[in-house]
Amino acid sequence: MKYNEIRKTFLDYFASHDHQIVPSASLIPNDPTLLFTVAGMVPWKGILQGTEPAFAPRVADVQKCIRAGGKHNDLEDVGFDGRHHTFFEMLGNWSFGDYFKEGAIEMSWELLTRVLGLDPDRIVVTTHYSDDEAVAIWKKVAGKDAILLGDKDNWWSAGETGPCGPCTEMHYDMGADLPGGLPGSADEDGGRFVEIWNDVFMQYDRDANGNLTPLPKQNVDTGAGLERWAAVMQNKLDNYDTDLFVNLKRAVSDITGVAETTENVSSFKVITDHLRAVGFAIADGVIPSNTDRGYVIRRILRRAMRHGQILGHRGALLSKLYPALITEMGEAYPELANNQSRVVEIIQNEENAFADMLQNGMKLLDAELPKLNNGILPGDVAFKLFDTYGFPLDLTQMILRDKNFDVDVAGFERAMAEQKERSRANTKGTRVLWESQTQLADTVDGIKYAPVPTSATVMSILQNGEFVTSATPDAEVEVALDKTPFYGTQGGQVGDSGELRIGDDVVMTVSEAARVDGVVIHKGTLKSELHVGDTVVATINPSVRQQTARAHTATHLLQAALRAVLNEDVEQRGSKVSPDSVRFDFRFGRAMTAEEKQAVEDLVNKWIAMDIPVLHEEMSLESAKARGAMALFDEKYGDTVRVITAGDVSCELCGGTHINHTGEILRARINKEKSISSGIRRITMSVGTLAE
Repeated sequence: MKYNEIRKTFLDYFASHDHQIVPSASLIPNDPTLLFTVAGMVPWKGILQGTEPAFAPRVADVQKCIRAGGKHNDLEDVGFDGRHHTFFEMLGNWSFGDYFKEGAIEMSWELLTRVLGLDPDRIVVTTHYSDDEAVAIWKKVAGKDAILLGDKDNWWSAGETGPCGPCTEMHYDMGADLPGGLPGSADEDGGRFVEIWNDVFMQYDRDANGNLTPLPKQNVDTGAGLERWAAVMQNKLDNYDTDLFVNLKRAVSDITGVAETTENVSSFKVITDHLRAVGFAIADGVIPSNTDRGYVIRRILRRAMRHGQILGHRGALLSKLYPALITEMGEAYPELANNQSRVVEIIQNEENAFADMLQNGMKLLDAELPKLNNGILPGDVAFKLFDTYGFPLDLTQMILRDKNFDVDVAGFERAMAEQKERSRANTKGTRVLWESQTQLADTVDGIKYAPVPTSATVMSILQNGEFVTSATPDAEVEVALDKTPFYGTQGGQVGDSGELRIGDDVVMTVSEAARVDGVVIHKGTLKSELHVGDTVVATINPSVRQQTARAHTATHLLQAALRAVLNEDVEQRGSKVSPDSVRFDFRFGRAMTAEEKQAVEDLVNKWIAMDIPVLHEEMSLESAKARGAMALFDEKYGDTVRVITAGDVSCELCGGTHINHTGEILRARINKEKSISSGIRRITMSVGTLAE
């Protein structure tokens, strides 16, 4: 039985048992603690933990997963055995307060033995030693005596506290002539017994003292790896010998002109595995980059290309293999074909960049190798390869391994730590002047988002890097007030400008309002003497504020238009909002066409002409998420957040200043679109009277 048949048989079986069949969720999880969807339960985490309502009592799916970053990382093992993958498919059936242990075990057993036809005598089951109920069910359903194991093998929990419960696992005997003992034995990892299914029974809530209380609703969370099922069904000891991978490896041979042998089989495994991870991730909206999940995918792509070079291949590889991936998996996952042109273009860009990087980096590496007396590349050289040429440490190790050299990893890590310390020192210098004064300003933004004069008390004055109690005319100073209407630079928006007055006299022209450790600092030139403790009236420049607010709301419309015209996966990577222009950086794998830029500009102006009301609301972070408000992935938010909503066009978490109707923007004009780094584009835009 082939992959596509197994996948369909699994879903058809559970559909016949009243399960709602749902498509795979994205590889990009709705969970900031994870880079990727690493398990079948990730999309259902809220339901399983009781924080979200279940939309159906029974569900079944086949979930795309990647384990190649953070604590869930199988990358280094891929290619050197037959069972590890960066990308894999997880078969799952789920009961949200419906059937429980007996129903789950009965269906697992029926599907494995009666539908798939596996030999019942070759299936070994395990349970948690405390789960007498599951032991009795296995005896009743299958006549099996379960092996009793402990928490390491047969207990699941969401964390130190919260939902938890015992598991029961099914293992398949791949043959008595193979090494390895029964699950739980000292040599269980020998390879003879392969885990093919796991049923998790969420029945308890664990408190901080370790006490277990039965949950009011008990759930079943199951998982079974499709790759392992295919190996069992096709009587293969190596997942990479199953039909899907055999066909992908044949495509590798066609493109490289190299036949698979026992000497190069690892490279064939790496390339075919990494093709799936890279292809599916980019189709789901991941753009290769130097940070977060984009960096993981870039590493995987470059690792595949390096193994192509080991086979003697030069030039594009994964971009040429992508059509073969569609042939094998496109029927089950139509997003592969739907995004083909975009995915291939992004991969091609990465392959070209990698070729240039490799050529330049290898010059440095080749120059250093003759100097190695002990066969170990110094850590600072490895770090230079990483910092200057983009060589990840594992790529350098891979290249050197072929030449029988090694890397001073400890030295590399020291160099990395030293660079991070230098970075911290460089950024700290802009903040340290005010760190000892933050307690003086207990109200940092007394009147928010309103351009009205505010009476305030001078809390501190900084002149020439030192705090003073008073300063004289023409001095360049930085002043902190107990409250202020000035917006201090934050979240990409530049700060306000304006004046500080005493009576009718201007005592200070404020050229910039900055924000340091949460305190708004007014920078500018004194017109007359100013003392700590003076009462001043802080007045912003209303026209600058108005134009900046126009620009900021226009930025939200721009992001919405980019997502509408290009794709839903456009992701903001930075911005600068100032009264004279907007700068917006976003992840996208190619240059925009002239038609796309015009379509984006037209859509923004359409929304401006509609004069859509813009709501400014404060709410809990959970409420904002429930509303679907967009947020920056790396940004940290408090329990209460501010949400800016423009009709059904845009809804974003934002602390900046905004207008009240889109018509106040007047007009928007895109000036330029360009690349600023691999996979990152930049748009500049004018708004208001500057766009006429």
